[in-house]
Amino acid sequence: MRNVKIRFTKINYGILWWMEVILLFSASSAGFCQFVTVPSYYTVDKTLSDSLASIVKSVGLDSTFNCGADGMETISLAVIDLSGKRPVLGGVHYGEFIYPASVYKIYVTMEVLKEISNGDYYLTTPYVVRFPNAVDVTRQIPWDPRPVLQVGDTVTIGYLLDLMVTRSDNSAANCLIDVARRDSINKTIDGYGWYGSEVTRKFLSRENEDPAYKNARGTNTCALHAADFMYRVYTDQLVNPWVSRKMKALLGMQLDTTKLLEGMPHNTMFYHKTGWWSTWTNDVGIVEYGDLKYIISCFTPVTEQEADPMMKELSKKVFALMESMDK
Repeated sequence: MRNVKIRFTKINYGILWWMEVILLFSASSAGFCQFVTVPSYYTVDKTLSDSLASIVKSVGLDSTFNCGADGMETISLAVIDLSGKRPVLGGVHYGEFIYPASVYKIYVTMEVLKEISNGDYYLTTPYVVRFPNAVDVTRQIPWDPRPVLQVGDTVTIGYLLDLMVTRSDNSAANCLIDVARRDSINKTIDGYGWYGSEVTRKFLSRENEDPAYKNARGTNTCALHAADFMYRVYTDQLVNPWVSRKMKALLGMQLDTTKLLEGMPHNTMFYHKTGWWSTWTNDVGIVEYGDLKYIISCFTPVTEQEADPMMKELSKKVFALMESMDK
């Protein structure tokens, strides 16, 4: 394995990236400020945003929620309509940074696939699981037959990718963060203009973290960045077509169907990644149902038990909205 380089921060204060874009100001619970850039290839639709705000209110997710030590948080929601020649963006607080939980595994996957594409290693390259990366004691999806990773297990990079995305395995994520390296992951994130989003922590207690990251702030992202990630997957522009298609294939095998997918027709194809931990429940993906195509990126500061039924209803109403717009 290559050595991990120390990466203290990536936020460049005082520099504004003036482009043909809309700039949104966001303050995260971690206490930093960041300008969020809406790429110029999107048309921002206020009518769509207003409709989404009404949906958010109707399902009870329009409040500011108390996340304990992380302070007060709001939903971060983005929807991209893919039905026309130009993608149309709407949302609610889509520039608000929030803890993504396991959704940030998409950024790790991106970098691993990028490095495989570059020939640095292969899907078949063997990997030995080492302490302290093996953290899961139960399977995130109880009915998945694959065993929990143990220290000393020899598996392949491809197996770890599958396990990390489809079952949301934390041990696999810790291993692959070592493979990809956090500085490289974050350099690729920056390359797409997703400033403020970054991977700072493994799925470990701080006492078991790598020395350079013991005091790192928590990982953050926002709905806009995650939605733009999915748009790049959809258009084969995430690194290159091979990376985009491998990513989409993994997302299409997601085993957790308890969140946004619950509100869609049973034969909807949803290429997505979910995440849940403590007071955060999230789901981001590409929706394909016949000719209907859109991206939905939803981050909520609500526990999974509370959020799941609200996300189901939100998804159902967003689906109906997008169907009506597509006619």
